[in-house]
Amino acid sequence: MNNVATKKEGALSTNLFEADADKGTQNISQEDLALPFLKVLGQLSPEVNKTHGKYVEGAEPGKIINTVTNELYDAVDVIPVFYKRQYIEWQDRGTSTGAPVAIHEADSDIVSTTTRDKSFKDRLPNGNYLENTANHFVVLLGKSPTTALLSMKATQLKVSRKWNSMMMGIKMQGKSGLFTPPTYSHIYNLKTVQMSNDKGTWFGWDVAKIGPVTDKSIYDIAKNFAERVGKGEVQAKHGSEETSSTPY
Repeated sequence: MNNVATKKEGALSTNLFEADADKGTQNISQEDLALPFLKVLGQLSPEVNKTHGKYVEGAEPGKIINTVTNELYDAVDVIPVFYKRQYIEWQDRGTSTGAPVAIHEADSDIVSTTTRDKSFKDRLPNGNYLENTANHFVVLLGKSPTTALLSMKATQLKVSRKWNSMMMGIKMQGKSGLFTPPTYSHIYNLKTVQMSNDKGTWFGWDVAKIGPVTDKSIYDIAKNFAERVGKGEVQAKHGSEETSSTPY
């Protein structure tokens, strides 16, 4: 994350801090950092339950939350930098440790070993189930650009496919003709909308394109994050608290 502190009255000089930039962080690796998830809150999210230890003041269904800072948003502007779909293996609630049993790549043949149960979960022979999960690594814009992750599953996979189509559909004129620019060349606005089917009602993502990135420094941050994710230097640490509140 890139939190930029501004000088306040009575504070030490920014020049003094700059002279010692990055000191103290020499031994902090990606393994020691928490990548924030951007999650849509639902009726059953612990953050909206005033009696729960994870309650966040002001949280309510339909809000977007940063799972590291607990900041709440009605909408966010993001730059998508990298997309990766995976099959996440979970144990049922009550027996789970809160972390995935395993994470399988999208081209894994493990899917062929599953059977669909009565609750529409893809069960493995060992009793665990797989969730088809679309991971969108993004730069969250605001006062200070912050790296984050959105995980879309179940009904939200349709939204993910729409977003991917929007990104792939952008064409620009270059020296050699039309080309598809990198996903981190454009900014998108994400908000939540109420969705429903014959099984219930919930809040899901809604994505709209804003336009191209105009700030070179922001573009460089997004490009660097994309390269780090692509090299495997950044890994999503999925847990039960980061999973989508979408029940269907």
